[in-house]
Amino acid sequence: MFVGFTALCAQSQSGKATFYAKRATGARTANGERLHHDSMTCAHRTFPFGTLLQVSNPKNGKSVVVRVNDRGPFVRGRIIDLSWGAAKELGIIAQGVAMVEVKKVGSKHPVPFKDEEESLLPDLEIAVTSPPLFEEWKSEMEESQIEPSKALVPENDHKHLVKKKTESKFMEALERIKHFVVK
Repeated sequence: MFVGFTALCAQSQSGKATFYAKRATGARTANGERLHHDSMTCAHRTFPFGTLLQVSNPKNGKSVVVRVNDRGPFVRGRIIDLSWGAAKELGIIAQGVAMVEVKKVGSKHPVPFKDEEESLLPDLEIAVTSPPLFEEWKSEMEESQIEPSKALVPENDHKHLVKKKTESKFMEALERIKHFVVK
């Protein structure tokens, strides 16, 4: 008996595609992301997460590039589940189920999101032009000899513990910010 294997990345597939309903927005996918109906994502049984696939609708010639972030479909005869946005771009919303062609594309293909290595966080710059309001309020409370944690709290109110904790967290955060401020 002779068994031959072809690498999945070299294959293209033809078959039926379905799509997630809009109300599925917010559901967790198999890779842990939250689904959004406008995202260009899909579910595929075998391609690794993050693989970019070009899905084409042969009836109207439209195609879209999607990223695999879920597993499925688990219905016989179907090869891919698309996000609602990808299905809309392909023009298959009214049909519900449509014949499509799927093939793997390289990472250089234009997609509607940035690759992780390209997305760099911007530098954070903080400038303080006047003393923070909290410092002014605290100095006023010290001048009037009122403890800042009790200034706005009635004596029988048990929320003063929360205010005291919030005040200390605010002060800690303020101290951390001061290290980044350019004078």
